[in-house]
Amino acid sequence: MASLGPAWFPVALVLGAIAAVAYVDHLVLSISLVYLYIFPLGISAILLRKEVTYSLIPVCILVHDYWSPRIIHPRMRLFDNFLALLCFSFVVYIIQRYIEQRELLAKTIQQQRDDLLQDLELAAQVQRMFLPVGPPAIKGLEIAGMMQPSKGVGGDYYDYIPINANTIQIVIADVSGKGVSAALLMSATAAAMRLEANRDRNMLQQVERLNTEIGAVSDPEQYVTLFVAEIDTYKRIIRYVNCGHNPALLFQAKTRTLKRLESSCPPIGLNPEESCELSIADLTTGDVVVFYTDGVTEAQNQSSEEFGMERFSTVVRDGSSLSAEQLTVNIFNSAANFCGDVGFRDDVTIVVVKCQFEGSPA
Repeated sequence: MASLGPAWFPVALVLGAIAAVAYVDHLVLSISLVYLYIFPLGISAILLRKEVTYSLIPVCILVHDYWSPRIIHPRMRLFDNFLALLCFSFVVYIIQRYIEQRELLAKTIQQQRDDLLQDLELAAQVQRMFLPVGPPAIKGLEIAGMMQPSKGVGGDYYDYIPINANTIQIVIADVSGKGVSAALLMSATAAAMRLEANRDRNMLQQVERLNTEIGAVSDPEQYVTLFVAEIDTYKRIIRYVNCGHNPALLFQAKTRTLKRLESSCPPIGLNPEESCELSIADLTTGDVVVFYTDGVTEAQNQSSEEFGMERFSTVVRDGSSLSAEQLTVNIFNSAANFCGDVGFRDDVTIVVVKCQFEGSPA
């Protein structure tokens, strides 16, 4: 009340406390109640300036000396008042020192919090540098992607890596955990994936070397789920390796069915000697491939009910005629509306590839 009320309220509170103690002191004749003035002085030490509190100490002593009806020897009264002055000054000093230390601690914590927020913002800026600036220009493909971290920094990652005029490599990954530790491992994964893509075009060898590199720099409890896909617009196929990641959805326009591109090996970083399998699927005009992280399907509403694969598949099937950008936004908005005020508890990443081939198949 003193901090939120008007400026005069603390003064009125202290003066009212002094008046209440003086009234009780006036009623009691058997003993001296001078020690009760500790309470209004303590309140003053907390709410008012130090100078005001110290000036109230002699005021309280004079009020007690004048208002108390007890008959006492003048020398004893002088000694009593002097002792009260020392005790009151000591108590006020201790309380004010405590208040100063607490305010200093609060300022230090606030400064550390501000510094931490600045560091997190810098880390978020560095993390965004690993994400694609815009969609690649590959004839026959319409590509859109987005990443929404649940905190300032996240553990999701996606990228487009053009191989030639007809082929592009798409990567999406999800680091276990959240926050700064996941973001650091994500940055290491993104940098290593870029280096591996420029070094070799064999996806299986890329994943094997990446598994060794990530396993060497990460904790045993941390791992990365990874989905690497190559889409060849000339051959109209998608080759992919799924390392423990959520199965991508392939909407086949001819049959209007959804095919799951399932996992074929464990996540990256768990087993340095794991072996993966390369899978292939055909593509036709109108097909849509949707890559995502579990932040979409595991998004929960207020009833702790998950968005789930069934709702997600329905959104993809119903929005198959939309552009890649529109479908990406539609998926995100559908999951966000499902969560409501709860919001996303995990990072959300979505990549949509829409096939719009021209002419006859190669």
